[in-house]
Amino acid sequence: MRFTLPRDLYHGKGAMEAALNSLDGKKAMICVGGGSMKRFGFLDKAIELLKAKGMEVAVFDGIEPDPSVTTVMRGAEAMREFQPDWIVAMGGGSPIDAAKAMWIKYEYPETTFEDMCKVFGLPTLRTKAKFVAISSTSGTATEVTAFSVITDYDKGVKYPLADFEITPDIAVVDPALVETMPKKLVAHTGMDAMTHAVEAYVSTANCDYTDPLALHAILMIKENLVKSYNGDLAAREAMHNAQCMAGMAFSNALLGIVHSMAHKTGAAFSHGTEGHIIHGAANAMYLPKVIKFNAKDETAKKRYAHIADFVGLTGNTDDEKVDALIAMLRQMNDDLNIPQCIKNYGEGGAIVADGESVAPEADFLAKLPQIAEMAIGDACTGSNPRQPSQEEMEKLLKACYYDLAIDF
Repeated sequence: MRFTLPRDLYHGKGAMEAALNSLDGKKAMICVGGGSMKRFGFLDKAIELLKAKGMEVAVFDGIEPDPSVTTVMRGAEAMREFQPDWIVAMGGGSPIDAAKAMWIKYEYPETTFEDMCKVFGLPTLRTKAKFVAISSTSGTATEVTAFSVITDYDKGVKYPLADFEITPDIAVVDPALVETMPKKLVAHTGMDAMTHAVEAYVSTANCDYTDPLALHAILMIKENLVKSYNGDLAAREAMHNAQCMAGMAFSNALLGIVHSMAHKTGAAFSHGTEGHIIHGAANAMYLPKVIKFNAKDETAKKRYAHIADFVGLTGNTDDEKVDALIAMLRQMNDDLNIPQCIKNYGEGGAIVADGESVAPEADFLAKLPQIAEMAIGDACTGSNPRQPSQEEMEKLLKACYYDLAIDF
């Protein structure tokens, strides 16, 4: 087994400045998203710090939420033209994930996107550049993970890239960057982090090195996420640390079918960047259902029960403790204004496409068999504690759509 993290992790106030001041090189390319890093001055600050180190700096911006294969290829071409020896990815999970994939293509121009998708099959990176990840959201933890998620919009499929080679060299977890997160983003990214920690703890690849990180992250998220959502900045700083620990856990212990389902429904019901089932919201809706499904496995049940004990929930039996954990997560969804099922997603101000539900019932039912098949084939399914059949996955997805009880 292997346990891999970034070589350095800078955390706390002033972490971004400390990290960028530590770099030596000739050229740095900064990869950013839609504008928050510009709007709040963090991009200008990064450029200033890198130039003060004597580097020439280029910026690749406009990376969209759920970044596309097309964006990855454009960014890799920009890197080939500029020839950076440092890649600095700033922002949420999307720009950092996109920059990881660009990095692969930059170092190995002949590599196809299909090659990138071979799980733990990448060639050795760092022949041209090293990688710094500066996170501005508290959820994906991509700043410390061996993963990236890229969407092929032509096929309507999200592909998780997985290889320890794309674990960043330097991670930056600076609370200043998350103080301005919108409430909805706090909610969705926070429940993404909770899902990471829970799935890592029950994964078949869990180990003594990942378990403490997962458990402590779950406890911190339980205690701080709703407070952070309601504007408590101390809780928001704690959440930024908690999501990073959850990332350290799942990057090494892997994930499960909550993520498999979220990857495939997120792409199948995508209407461009303006209407889709947001990844963190999908995880929040699916996690309670998957816990009930997985708890049919006795080993998983005991581990869910241990989570309940660790965070102070009550129950006389393992089954009662599992139900208490599910109830806690559903209450958190309510407190964070996240719906409990796909059918209700789009109500109460959630994203819709052209005035309609993101996932209309007829559309969902028509796509159900294919989504189920693709979710089973997702890279995250292999480490789930209970392997679903096609029929079970379809029933599980229906339960997530209609908020049905799990009895199979």
